[in-house]
Amino acid sequence: ETAIALATNETYAGAIGKGQAKAAVLWDGADWESYGLKAAVYVERPRYAMAGLSRVFDPGPEIDPGIHETAVIHPDALIATNPSIGPFVVIGRGARVGRNARIGAHSTIAEGAELGDDALLAAGSRIGARVKIGDRAIIHAGAVIGSDGFSFVTPEKSGVEQVRETLGDRGETEGQSWTRIHSLGSVEIGHDVEIGANCAIDRGTVANTKIGNGTKLDNLVHVGHNVQVGEDTLLCGQVGIAGSARIGNRVVLGGQCGVSDNIFVGDDVIAGGATKIFTNAPKGRVLMGSPAMKMETHVEIYKALRRLPRLAATVAGLQKSVSKPAQND
Repeated sequence: ETAIALATNETYAGAIGKGQAKAAVLWDGADWESYGLKAAVYVERPRYAMAGLSRVFDPGPEIDPGIHETAVIHPDALIATNPSIGPFVVIGRGARVGRNARIGAHSTIAEGAELGDDALLAAGSRIGARVKIGDRAIIHAGAVIGSDGFSFVTPEKSGVEQVRETLGDRGETEGQSWTRIHSLGSVEIGHDVEIGANCAIDRGTVANTKIGNGTKLDNLVHVGHNVQVGEDTLLCGQVGIAGSARIGNRVVLGGQCGVSDNIFVGDDVIAGGATKIFTNAPKGRVLMGSPAMKMETHVEIYKALRRLPRLAATVAGLQKSVSKPAQND
């Protein structure tokens, strides 16, 4: 009697009778009485309603209110009201934790870092020095925010630089060692951002790496040093963004997309899974493929590739028919 069902369309509505629910959230115009229900709520976009319903029923990770006795908190750290800080959490000097923040077991917040109000750090999160995280952010287990940027240089021009300049000719091969360029910046993460499990966001070389308000990162996403990501952007699993790239607002990068360093991806770009973006992508472009190209172009190329075996067989047949008269002569 206390259960509620959700059906976004007729395909799923057939299963309502198999459960115990006597009320359901349905698409506009559904014949709710035919499903044996006592009541129904019509919504314009059922899938969007599911977001609100799931939020009501999800208690989130269990972190007891207060500060666990095993937590190690520097005397100079500032903890706001109503915290929930789990076992073996470490909070460094000068760190600031906002109101109602929840921090899972074994998480670390380094010196000078800031965590906003109502934010959640799941177990094992790693927040580096001077990182700023906004209100209502959700950082999932194992995420590392503020790790060192991957930036190295050789005493003389490296083979990589030669190849970039010549598009293939690396010149004479000489043994050179790599010297670290230290990361002096940090990371800024806006409000309502979600960072998936085991993501890594590198801090900037001098300026900060930035993630805009409302942006969501799936698991295993890597954001390189100096990258600027706009607002309300989606980065799906295993996306990699190389250093100093700029990603606009409302961009969607499908799983395993790659973005080259020092390029710009404009607002509202959508890239299909495994797309590799090597050059600037203009606003609103829909991309697929490696290298990235317009979706319609990629589809045409894919269709042509599928026709290649038949085309090859046709050409082989033509070659045989042309060569036979010559052999008879």
